Amino acid sequence: MAIVVQKYGGSSVADVEKIRLVAERVARTRQEGKQVVVVVSAMGDTTDELLALARSVCENPSRRELDMLLTAGERISMALLSMALNALGVPAVSFTGSQSGIITNEAHTNARIVEVRPQRVFQALDEGKVVIVAGYQGVSRTREVTTLGRGGSDATAVALAAALGAEACEIYSDVDGVYSADPREVPGALRLDELSYEEMHALAESGARVLNAQAVEFARRAGVILHARQTFGSAAETRIGPADPWDRRVVGVASEGSLIGIRIERGAPGLVARLRELGVPTQELWVEGEGGASFLLSKERVVDWPAVVEDLRGRGASAEDGLGTVSVVGTGMDEDARMLERFLEIVGEQRPRRVTASRHRLSAWIPEEARSRLAVELHRAFLEEAAA
Repeated sequence: MAIVVQKYGGSSVADVEKIRLVAERVARTRQEGKQVVVVVSAMGDTTDELLALARSVCENPSRRELDMLLTAGERISMALLSMALNALGVPAVSFTGSQSGIITNEAHTNARIVEVRPQRVFQALDEGKVVIVAGYQGVSRTREVTTLGRGGSDATAVALAAALGAEACEIYSDVDGVYSADPREVPGALRLDELSYEEMHALAESGARVLNAQAVEFARRAGVILHARQTFGSAAETRIGPADPWDRRVVGVASEGSLIGIRIERGAPGLVARLRELGVPTQELWVEGEGGASFLLSKERVVDWPAVVEDLRGRGASAEDGLGTVSVVGTGMDEDARMLERFLEIVGEQRPRRVTASRHRLSAWIPEEARSRLAVELHRAFLEEAAA
């Protein structure tokens, strides 16, 4: 029987009624003759609530203990969904990340999956059960519980799909696919029917929240086709897979805020090693002349960012708060000088700290307060006016 992996985000399992509806959808998929593995996020805002609870006890909790606490959210979701399926007469069993064989490195709160050992998952499927897996978490080779950072449940789902040889990986959320921009900020945003792995990865790296960048990279390497769908309502979707590398097009505009610019001076050795030791994800790393470097640090992706910034300052780095990024994403972005000229014309008034051009995106570091307005202007210039 073919295996299908389905991932349901926090909004899809936000309350008991939604969990029951997800159980009914999973049961229908099983009735179609599929073996089903379901990956779930924590209910609604549970992760944020747990993080706030930790900070009410300790201003700067240890990353290890945060992982022990935060993984509780997904465990609640997995157990409740398993109960709901069994109540429908569908045999189901729930597994934590470690029980399902998700092996990670040791970077607490921002771990990366390094291996999947899904023996227990295969065994349960062979017994005719639906398998529910807690997303966002795993275990290191030193047997430490770890979490995968923002959007980590996507990475769990795709890694499992690859390890299980699944025919599809379906990512369910409260939107019916991937849009050309955030519809909450850009009124002209349109749903995209298809994206290449590279385009989706560039969107995710630029701040689009529909899919996790690590998950897209897993999918590309394993050849897993992704389907981004809405849990309740629309039957539309966005399909993410391989594409003609010679297509030239603009697919979207993405932006991200709550960023801090970190500059490492030549006379501050050991800072990059310290970042790796802390397991801090860095964005847009720039290596500069005479041994200097700069990068962006996300407040949303680094749970203890104030302590990290203070640590780096103590080692000779400088920090600039209040930054954001805006990016135009597509294929062949570095092949048309007119695109770069138009991009610079729009973002130039903000005196961007950095502008980068690659095959799949044009990106600029800008003041955070200009982010939403520039996203609207870039979308109008590169997608709406071009279509017209």
